[in-house]
Parts: sequence; structure tokens; C-alpha cells
Amino acid sequence: METKRTETKGTASAGTASAGTAAEGTATGGVTRTLGRSGIRVSALGFGCWAIGGEWQDATGQPLGWGKVDDEESVRAIHRALDLGVTFFDTADTYGAGHSERVLGRALGKRRDEVVVATKWGNVFDEETRTLTGRDDSPAHVRRALTASLRRLGTDHVDLYQLHISDADPARAAELRDACEELVGEGLIRAYGWSTDDPARAAVFAEGPHCTAVQHTLNVLQDAPRLLAFAEKAELAAVNRSPLAMGLLGGRRAGAAAGDIRSRPPAWLPGFGDGAGADPAWVERIDSLREVLTSDGRTLAQGSLAWIWARSPRTIPIPGFRSVAQAEQNAGAMAKGPLTAGQMAEIDRLLGR
Repeated sequence: METKRTETKGTASAGTASAGTAAEGTATGGVTRTLGRSGIRVSALGFGCWAIGGEWQDATGQPLGWGKVDDEESVRAIHRALDLGVTFFDTADTYGAGHSERVLGRALGKRRDEVVVATKWGNVFDEETRTLTGRDDSPAHVRRALTASLRRLGTDHVDLYQLHISDADPARAAELRDACEELVGEGLIRAYGWSTDDPARAAVFAEGPHCTAVQHTLNVLQDAPRLLAFAEKAELAAVNRSPLAMGLLGGRRAGAAAGDIRSRPPAWLPGFGDGAGADPAWVERIDSLREVLTSDGRTLAQGSLAWIWARSPRTIPIPGFRSVAQAEQNAGAMAKGPLTAGQMAEIDRLLGR
């Protein structure tokens, strides 16, 4: 049965630009970006909603969240972000085993049409125990997962739907891409992408006419030249996870509490010792950049976001948040814009690249 979504009225999600345009004009609080080929306009800064999902774990007890959260503070932070011009929110069905989507949906409420909502699928979890139980890359699961996400988010469509299995088989991914095209045709999603750090995998999705983004790691300490070059060639948005290196570029040094993934970092999470706080080598590199990143009145976090914007006009960093204060600091980066060419060159010199 074909289901058509209600046409979005808000300028953030309804506005369009030519496919080749990556960064233009100003919105409330700063420069806007075009979400790849889709023409959907968003704020240059998105907010990542992993942290507001709260505690969750895998089947072995490994923490996968960022620790305890206050849902009311999360809602207040989202409202503050909206007021400061943030129009792009990125979550996933598995964050907090569905909890992040529920909190985001509640916070957006009647303002849903003012924003662009991205979520992800591919993982399987138990909502009651908040436990990741596996993954499902079958085409049939795409629709099941989307139906559940729409219910938790309280919406009739998702603007950007992303595969959350970074190493999925490319042949299976082609089937998933085709399944996403069907969902676009039914009005249940507007566009789709893949959360992967592999350009070859991202290229499989990019063959679909409504693929518009690749989500990948990018921060001043972890550059991604191949992904950025691919995004430029394929006319995709580069949605940047871990833009603040899991808090290290926001000034975090101390160890994390139990229930926080950074207290027992898995192999794929660099920069943290097991329960011992920040890796001294990472701290040394950050300190070497501090003067440049905090120039022009920026905080360390704001300078790190400014580096990403200067790195490519297709970038949309999505820092996490758990408080109004963090929302205000991150959103404040938009008013200051990207670093200059001279500042970028100095950072490259300091890092020896």
C-alpha cells in the first residue's frame, strides 16, 4: 500500500537548492548546508543524539551509551538548539535501545516540520533490557525497523535514513539501497545514506538516485581525505560523527563513569585508556592545537567544529550533547564560522601532515 507523507512546511526541511551547492547564505545562527543531492537545506551544524539515549549495553555487558541522562534536560537542550538555529538532528534506532528516538520525538513535538530528522537501522535490540542483541541486514528488516522508528519519533516520515552496519556486504547493500528507493517512492523517507568509513561501500549506495549522504568519522585529529573526496565526487553530504573525538576536543580529560562506553572503550574507540581517562598522546596533540583552535574567541570545541567546516563545504558535524550548556556552546560555533586558510595550514604544520 502506498503511503504519502504530509508535505513539510518548515523552511529547514522543505527548502531546496541546486544539487551542486554545498554551503550558501546564512540561517539563524550561521551558514547553512545542502544535504547532498537532495537539495534539503540544513544548519551547518547538526546535533547527534547518541548521548541522550542514556545507558545501554551489548550482550556481554559492554556499555554502549554515554552514561546516565536526565530526559527533561535533554528535551530542554533540544529546544534550546532549535531556538539557536539548529535544524538537523541525527539519531539511530539502537541508541538507548529506542530511547533516543523517543526523547527526540517528544522534544520536537509540533516543531517537527521545522527540522530535518535522520535516523539509522541495521541493529537489533531489546528495548526492555536496553541490550543490543545482534544485527539484521535483510531487506525485510528495513521496513520493520523504519515502522518502529516512525512510531518512536512520532512522525510520518524520516528525512534521512541511514544504514548503521558499517561493514555490511556490498552485494547485500545493493538490495538495501533498492529497498530504500521503494521507501522514498512511498513517501516514508526523503533520502538515504550509509554510515561507513569505507568509500567503496558508500559508492554502492551512491548509485541510487535518492542517496544523499555518507556518515563517517571526521575531526581535527582523525582526517578522512578519501571519504571527503568521494563525497565531493558523488555530490553527497558528509555527515561527520565524532567531530569532538568523543569529548576530548571539548576538553574532557578525566575517566568516565560506569555505564559510559568511554569507561571501557572498545577497540574501535581511540583516545581513551581503559577506565583511565584520555590517552596522554592524544592530550598532547590537542594541547599543541589549542592556541589555533581557540583563536578569535572560540572555545576548544567551537574551534574543532570550525576546522571541519573549513575542511570541506560538504561537511555537517553532529556533536553529541546532554545539557543546555553543551547545546549552547556547540550552536555558538555557527556564528563564528570556519577557520581561515592560514589557520588550517598552521594546524597541518603542527600535526606534521
